Amino acid sequence: MDKLIYTAMSGAKAIMSQQTSVANNLANASTSGFRAELHRFRAVDIQSPVSHTRAFVVDDSVATDFRSGPMMKTDGAYDAAIQGAGMFAVQAPDGSEAYTRNGSFSVDTNGVLRTNTGLAVVGDSGPITIPPDNGIEIGQDGTITATPTTGARNAANAVGRLKLVNPAEADFIRGEDGLFRTATGTPAAQDDTVKVVGGFVEGSNVNVVEQMVSMVSLARQFEMQTKMLDMAQQDDKAATAIIAR
Repeated sequence: MDKLIYTAMSGAKAIMSQQTSVANNLANASTSGFRAELHRFRAVDIQSPVSHTRAFVVDDSVATDFRSGPMMKTDGAYDAAIQGAGMFAVQAPDGSEAYTRNGSFSVDTNGVLRTNTGLAVVGDSGPITIPPDNGIEIGQDGTITATPTTGARNAANAVGRLKLVNPAEADFIRGEDGLFRTATGTPAAQDDTVKVVGGFVEGSNVNVVEQMVSMVSLARQFEMQTKMLDMAQQDDKAATAIIAR
């Protein structure tokens, strides 16, 4: 009896956790550069001499889906999208370096280049500052060139270069804020092979239809686990009644 209860209880708990992940993927289906979370179930034996026949079901977050999302043309002067693998470096609220595929950038009142969530974009020498009254162009290697919009308009100057990184996918850890960091916590090195396209942003790689089907499937699995718990309760009552006779 206890085997059924443990399996059904842990299964229902794991399904609720996975439903949360699927809901988060759906909520970010239109978030620029978002990477879908991949979850799988696995069984874990209880290491105990008195309960060696029992096993728990856990929701194991095995990976992040690093497939590229669709490229969307915005013609925004500060927007950029990465072609293929790679990440933009940004400054997290705690001052550490983090990474994202969200290239929807803008400039604040102080001229600092920031993401649409307010994080400073990191260049090869720290946060990037854009001079006032300048138009900019983002090169394929991430170099940002500023050209005055008044006066002598032929004086183009490189004001910074986006820090583009591309560690192994297994070295990335996704934080609760949606940003990626290296497993060691040390900043990743600049990768000159990463290329960007200005005037574009990358869409989310979440497949909405796939996630909706997964949500329905998880709901049915949760219902099945609760029915198993009800069955265990009914069997327990029947066994108790027989013993009582």
